[in-house]
Amino acid sequence: MTRNRQLGLVALFEVLVMSLWFSASAVVPQLREGWGLSGGGAAWLTTSVQLGFVTGALCSAMLNLPDRISVRRLMALSALAGAAANAALPLWADSLGWAIPLRFATGVALAGAYPPGIKLIASWFRQGRGLAVGVMVGALALGSGSPHLVNAASTLSWQRVLWISSALAVIGAALIWVAARDGPDMAPAAPFQPHYVVRMFRDRRQRLVSFGYFGHMWELYAMYTWVPAYAAASFAAWNAGQSGRGEVELTAFAAIGVAGAAGCVAAGAVADRVGRAPTTIVAMTVSGCCCLLSAAVYSLNPVIVLALLLVWGVAIVADSAQFSTALTEVADRAYVGTAVTIQTAIGFLITVASIRLIPTLADQVGWRWAFTALAVGPALGIAAMVGFGREISRP
Repeated sequence: MTRNRQLGLVALFEVLVMSLWFSASAVVPQLREGWGLSGGGAAWLTTSVQLGFVTGALCSAMLNLPDRISVRRLMALSALAGAAANAALPLWADSLGWAIPLRFATGVALAGAYPPGIKLIASWFRQGRGLAVGVMVGALALGSGSPHLVNAASTLSWQRVLWISSALAVIGAALIWVAARDGPDMAPAAPFQPHYVVRMFRDRRQRLVSFGYFGHMWELYAMYTWVPAYAAASFAAWNAGQSGRGEVELTAFAAIGVAGAAGCVAAGAVADRVGRAPTTIVAMTVSGCCCLLSAAVYSLNPVIVLALLLVWGVAIVADSAQFSTALTEVADRAYVGTAVTIQTAIGFLITVASIRLIPTLADQVGWRWAFTALAVGPALGIAAMVGFGREISRP
């Protein structure tokens, strides 16, 4: 039972700490009123976190930090740093001038909280690793969606929503520092090797599974960031220009947090039985179809829109953990942490472009058609994972 307790601990850590990610995005409606925030400014609140995460992850990978120092300590210290940067925003910021660098700093910190967690879980689970990492990434989805629930279920000011997120991250840091342990399959500290990234992409299996992940990431965070805006516009089109804040926030939480967590766990169990490649291909096929169907259901009864978003929420992140799991299985065991971190860094760099693209498209063609541009990501990801499946099936 020890490994299951450790899995539960890391999953709880991710729920608590990853609430920092979308804490500012969840309060955008309030910031629009208080700061006169534009659509472009709202995009920068999320984009700056992505850029910070990419910067932190690239530095971590180049220095091999997850493979040279204790991942538990790295995770705890990163969570504390992210909590501090997030809490500073309501204390210091009254405009984007301060908000963007503080959100960037939050992203840098989160790079030390998420990818090392995959290595920690992998050290406990040689068997059933797909389900275990699926539980962890499901917890991440639940944590990412939690600010929407807090915002919907209360009349708290945006400052208090951010402070609650920071407090949760501090609790997570304390838990991982005190109670987490390395698993029996944790590799010894590896020597400094900044060129491992080049070696990683020379290997066809690592390259293909990473390309599959990159296609998946083109879609994932753009949908997560803009699903509240899409839902609000669709509900308003159905209801003569009216859409309630609580209704939209609960829809976002259900699609991101609840459906996402369920999809990650279910896909993990399936992938351990049928394989990573088939599982990711099916998930990307469903999520790509949902991208296109978002135009068809727009402005229909909100129950129909919610149904599509729940299916999309399951499929869009169901494969996420399996890309990471597959990489831990084909990467050099001594540099698993570096491999997962660089894969994640490039994936999140791609999200910067798609997150910025969607509001631009919404301005040009409306929210009905904006999400259809995301379908190209799953299509490219499917092609990569078909190749990966062939590669690992060779004797």
